[in-house]
Amino acid sequence: MDSMIKDIKLAPSGHDKIKWVENFMPVLKHIDEEFSKTKPFAGKRIVMTIHLEAKTAYLALVFKHAGAEVAITGSNPLSTQDDVAAALAEEGIHVFATHACSDEEYDMYLNKALDIKPHFIMDDGGDLVAMLHEKRRELLGELMGGSEETTTGVHRLHLLEHKGELDFPMIAANDAYCKYLFDNRYGTGQSTWDGIMRTTNLVIAGKNVVIAGYGWCGKGGAMRAKGLGANVIITEVDPIKAIEAVFDGFRVMPMDEAAKIGDIFLTLTGDKDILRKRHFEDMKDGAILANSGHFDVEINIPELEALSVSRKTVRNNIEEFLQKDGRKIYLLAEGRLVNLAAGDGHPAEIMDLSFAVQFFSALHLLNHYKEMDKKVYLMPDEINTKIAEIKLASMGISIDTLTPEQRAYLGMD
Repeated sequence: MDSMIKDIKLAPSGHDKIKWVENFMPVLKHIDEEFSKTKPFAGKRIVMTIHLEAKTAYLALVFKHAGAEVAITGSNPLSTQDDVAAALAEEGIHVFATHACSDEEYDMYLNKALDIKPHFIMDDGGDLVAMLHEKRRELLGELMGGSEETTTGVHRLHLLEHKGELDFPMIAANDAYCKYLFDNRYGTGQSTWDGIMRTTNLVIAGKNVVIAGYGWCGKGGAMRAKGLGANVIITEVDPIKAIEAVFDGFRVMPMDEAAKIGDIFLTLTGDKDILRKRHFEDMKDGAILANSGHFDVEINIPELEALSVSRKTVRNNIEEFLQKDGRKIYLLAEGRLVNLAAGDGHPAEIMDLSFAVQFFSALHLLNHYKEMDKKVYLMPDEINTKIAEIKLASMGISIDTLTPEQRAYLGMD
C-alpha cells in the first residue's frame, strides 16, 4: 500500500525533527527499549489519526518497533507537517496526510488508512470512530477497540455509548490522570500561547485576555496568560468551575460582557458558537480571536464573515475581518487549533506522558479486549502510576514509600 504524502524528498528534515523530540521523551524511549524486544503487537494492525507532527511520529515508530503494522493520518489539516509525514513513509509507516488538505482529501485519507483493516485505532476528535460506525462497518469484525486522545472525542464517545450505539470498547486516554493533568493543563497552556505569540508578535502583558471555558485546558491557558502579565477574564456555564476560577484569582463574567472589553479571546470549550454575531458586534477594534478547542466551530466564522465588508490575510495565520464601522477583528489559524495550526503543539516532555498513556491503552486492549464490553473505559490506575514512576526516574527524582505499618493503617494491604 503506497503512502499519500506531499513529497518524499522532505524526509531528511522530518527525520531531524523526530530525532530531536526523541531526546526529550524518556518514557516513550523506555517503552521502545522494552517492547521492541518482546514485540507484543506482532501481527496486529493499528490506525492512528492524531496531529501528524514529530512527537506523534515517534509514537508511531514505537508501535512499529513493537511489531505493529501502522497506518497514520492527521486529525487536523493544518497541523500536519509534510516533512514528518515523508520521514514516516521512509520508515515503512503507511502515511496518508498532507498539510492544508481539503475536507474531501481528509475523508479520503481516513478511508485509505482504514483499508489496512485495523485491530486497534487511535483517534483524536472522534472522526475515525464516526467513519467506522457510519461508513466502514465491514471493518468491525477484526477491530478489538481503540483509544481517544482529546476531550471532544470523549464527548462523542459517551454520546454513542449513551445511545447504545458504540460498537467496540474505547479507552478514554484523554481522561487518564497522566494525560489531562499535564497535557491539557501544561501542554495546552504553553503551546497555545506559543502559537499566539509567534503568530502575532504582540505583547500579552497588560491586555484583557478572555478565556472561554475553565476545564483543564482553560485552566492551563489562564495560568499561562496570567504569568505573561495579562488581565484574565473567565467565561463559564458551570457554576463549580466558575467559582473555582474566582478563587484562583480571575474575573468571571458572561461572554456578552467580556466581548466588550477583551483584547484577546481564546476558546477552549469543545462546544460550538462560543463567539458569535452579537459578540463580534460589541468587540473592540483590533480584537484577536483564537481557538484551542478541537474543531473550528467555537468561533462562528460564517457569522463573522457575514458582518464584514472584507476578509483578507494580513500575516501568516492571521485574517483581518473589516467591519462596516471600520473596526478590524483578527482571526488566528482559521479558527482551528492555534497551538498546532500556528505552532508545534504541546512540548515533547508533555506528550511523552500522553503518548505513554496511548501505548499502554493499546496494550491493555490487546490483553483484555475479550472481556471488555462495548463501552468507554478509563485506563487502570496502576498504569498511570507506572508512567509517573518512569517519568520521575528519568528526571532523577525519587519519592518516599509507605512502610508496611503505614500501608496497613490506610487499609492498603
